[in-house]
Amino acid sequence: MTRPHLTMAVQAYDRFRPLFDGRVQVAGVDLNCLDLPVEETFHRMVAHQEFEVAELSMSTYVLTLSRGAPFVAVPVFPSRAFRHSAVYVPTDSPVTDPAQLAGGLIGVPEYQITAAVWVRGILAEHHGLPVSAVRYRSGGLDTPGRVEKVPLDLPEDVEVQPIGPGATLSRMLADGQLDAVHSARNPGTLGSGVRRLFADPRAVEADYFRRTGVFPIMHVLVIRRDVHERYRWLAQELVKACAEAKRVGVAGIGETAALPSALPWSWAEAERTVEVLGEDWWPYGVERNRTTLDTFLRYSHEQGLAARRYEPEELFAPESLSSVVV
Repeated sequence: MTRPHLTMAVQAYDRFRPLFDGRVQVAGVDLNCLDLPVEETFHRMVAHQEFEVAELSMSTYVLTLSRGAPFVAVPVFPSRAFRHSAVYVPTDSPVTDPAQLAGGLIGVPEYQITAAVWVRGILAEHHGLPVSAVRYRSGGLDTPGRVEKVPLDLPEDVEVQPIGPGATLSRMLADGQLDAVHSARNPGTLGSGVRRLFADPRAVEADYFRRTGVFPIMHVLVIRRDVHERYRWLAQELVKACAEAKRVGVAGIGETAALPSALPWSWAEAERTVEVLGEDWWPYGVERNRTTLDTFLRYSHEQGLAARRYEPEELFAPESLSSVVV
């Protein structure tokens, strides 16, 4: 039989690189891996459904569930990141605590992006800044012209307006036209008129994990729905292959004999990470991520994005939720 030839668009992270170079295979599939910037992957997948498999913004994926559900996810999470470090203010801003931003103007590349959902939820729940306590301005971070990928129907007490067609959030923040920016990427003006709100974000994020057990999920792996319906076995095989690729890809990350990374203290960072997050700090599957998934789904619904409060299991292909025990 001819094996299906499928294209997977996902950044070549260390945990996915073994799928790119062939050290790990997806059983039954000839897989073509495309290493694309995440913003390009998201746009092409949402606008044109170009790829059979792709990483997708968790927030965008949840929004699609009530809008035709063109994708089916598996509990594989290509990208995760703590997001206290994603809050930026002007260098000369007097703000040292998020609650001081109440009444201010905050920039976001898109209101619905996953990083912004996490930041708003964390600041509301843990730092006394309700989502509706500020006004939002959306647009390109360093390049003008970015717009929301999906239409929004937000609560009346949430104000989101686009910035000017030639403006960027990065420049507006440095010039004091915005009080803060929530961004997954560093603004181009970081260090030149812009600083992070939290002086020691790593310490704040580590404390957040110790208190909550949440390591925020940013992206999820999705299968185009028509592909999933044709190859129902693919969901489980992707989970198995991605788990093995992660195991192979991060092996030796704390090696000291010959550093796997050009970062001179990568071994020390690996040890610090294990101390805080545990040996398997990047788990796949639902159960080990239930608290994180529940938290995100609550934030998405509370912020007027998700159509309803989903349960974690509702996000994923049924075939990907269990495996055989011998």
